[in-house]
This record gives sequence, structure tokens and C-alpha cells, in this order.
Amino acid sequence: MADSESTKATYDVVLLVEQALSAADAARVHSLHEGIEDPVVYHVLLPVEDAAARIEAAMGSMPSSELLGAPALLAENVDLAEVEKDARDRAQAELATTLAALTKDGATAVGGLVEEPIESLVATVKKIDGREVIILTRPHVVAEFFHVDWTAQARRKLGVPVLHLLEHETFEEQAGEGEGINGF
Repeated sequence: MADSESTKATYDVVLLVEQALSAADAARVHSLHEGIEDPVVYHVLLPVEDAAARIEAAMGSMPSSELLGAPALLAENVDLAEVEKDARDRAQAELATTLAALTKDGATAVGGLVEEPIESLVATVKKIDGREVIILTRPHVVAEFFHVDWTAQARRKLGVPVLHLLEHETFEEQAGEGEGINGF
């Protein structure tokens, strides 16, 4: 192998996704990099839901009359380790679906599960010398309004372009919503 081939640069893009990408979402992401000469590699990060937070969120949606006696009920009937295993298994399946969707569209993709989304994003960008970040989420109006969403946090911590896309929406549907590439 010639020296120029062995040292060929890649254009590394870090994707932080909230859920599995659909084939259409994967195609849209891949289409963003069609004109780049260097090989593009997508590094997918998918957070594992915290089991305790899932239980807490579920309890928050229960009527207060059902919460009376809930701590005793939860202590006896909920196996936190099983909930965590279920969350990890589902996240692993969603990661596999995402990687398959990207590679089926012709992209090169690798990925892993993460516990702390923003810290993992920052560490990955630094480790691989990432050229850009794409964050794909469902709409989170309250978090975005207060700038505590993943995109706002990433922009504060990184010096690379950060693009926020809403999953399952076309670029036209997202136009004019203040999203897009931003240096910080």
C-alpha cells in the first residue's frame, strides 16, 4: 500500500441520535456530505435511558390516587436491574438499526452506546478530530426554549459546526425554525 493511501484523511462526522434513524433520515444525513472528497465516516452515539429516570417519568404521568402506596409497590415489584437491561437492549437494537440504515445508504458508520450524551459527544469529537456534529432529536420545545437541549450544550462546548435536525422531518419542514449550522 502506498504511503498516500495509508494516510488518507477522513471527514469524521459525529451523530448524536435520540432514537433509531429511519431510512429516510439516514439518506438525508448522508446527502449532506455528497460533495466531500475525503471518505466520510459517521460516528453514531446513542444514549442509554436511565432506568430510574424512566420509572420516575412513568410515575409522573400517573394520577396521584394511584401513587399512594407506590413506593412499597415499586420496591417489591420493580427490578431496577431488569429495567436497565431492557433499556440497554433496546438502545443496542436502535443503534444497530441506525448503523444498518446508514450503511445501506452507502455510508461508512460506526457507533456505540453512551451514558452521558454531551460529555461523550465532546470526548468523541476531540478523540477523532471530528469535523462536524449532527444532533438528531424529536422536538423538545421547553428544553430548546431554555437552551438546555443537546444542541445548545454542544454549541457551547465545541468549536466545530453543529447541525440540529428533527427526526422524521424533511429539510423543508425544518426551514425557518432557527436551526442549522452554527460555529458554537
